[in-house]
Amino acid sequence: MKKLTFIFALVLITFSCANDDDITPLEDPLVVAEFRPNLSELNLFVGNLSDLNASSRTFQYDLNTTLFSDYSHKQRLIALPENTSMTYNGDGLPIFPDNTVIAKTFYYNIDERNLSLGKQIIETRILIKVNGEWQTGNYKWNAEQTEATLDLSGSTVPIAWIDNDGETNTVNYKIPSNTDCFTCHHSYDDITPIGPKLRNLNFTINGNNQIDDFINSQNLIGLSSSSEVSAIVNWKDTSASLESRARSYFDVNCAHCHIPGGQCELESTLNLAFETSLEDSNIVTRKFSISYRISDYLEGVSMPLIGTTMVHTEGVDLIQDYLDTL
Repeated sequence: MKKLTFIFALVLITFSCANDDDITPLEDPLVVAEFRPNLSELNLFVGNLSDLNASSRTFQYDLNTTLFSDYSHKQRLIALPENTSMTYNGDGLPIFPDNTVIAKTFYYNIDERNLSLGKQIIETRILIKVNGEWQTGNYKWNAEQTEATLDLSGSTVPIAWIDNDGETNTVNYKIPSNTDCFTCHHSYDDITPIGPKLRNLNFTINGNNQIDDFINSQNLIGLSSSSEVSAIVNWKDTSASLESRARSYFDVNCAHCHIPGGQCELESTLNLAFETSLEDSNIVTRKFSISYRISDYLEGVSMPLIGTTMVHTEGVDLIQDYLDTL
């Protein structure tokens, strides 16, 4: 008995003397770079799935100007394979290594005035780079908010939320099919991401430049500073010029189709990429058509063709103000 007591006391002493630095923390599971039946199987989140607590194997990013999606909120994540980085390739998209996973989760706050009431999560869109090519897939969240399942067919989900003015809003939110995803995400015959262009990542969040943070964390290599990258502006920033705000809005909301190689290349003369000159963009010659196509919602006619079910009033006001100057 005395011998057992001595051993137990020795274990206690050893444990109590251990420095916190000697304790190896448990690591989150590796992100799975393949389309599994359930979102939880990809290991993008830890804890309760509906809390959207990002795994330490991912990093979150945001955009200076975001795509309008019927006033939904979005959480954006990138998961790079272990010991890899994105590589600088100009002001557009960086080069992503194979097995990169990009996730974008769409949700509505129940009441914008009281976020403690929670949110309704609708879908998580996934891009995975496999053997140099991007693949798309959508995960639809269940009503219980406990899981999201792979659904490539698309569907409509009725949503209601209360805005900051206390008004109740409703929308029949459309989850795109995989065909819809290809329509917006293809460049020539290849699928490509839309949002994480470096010029749209180059801004300050909580006092730090986002690109500089990526460089410092070794998530982005090939450049030494965000000063080497151009930047579009936040379209809501009224301190910026009207032209730069409008062209930034066009770049994010329209240019994925209205560029060479985009869905509308053969149907329209517009080239709405931010770096395209005004003359080459054909905005001036097409301004009346642009005004007509964005001012009202008519499915199959109004712009954009996919991804919205309503007019973005604030965005339309911005574009119309700009068109009126041309």
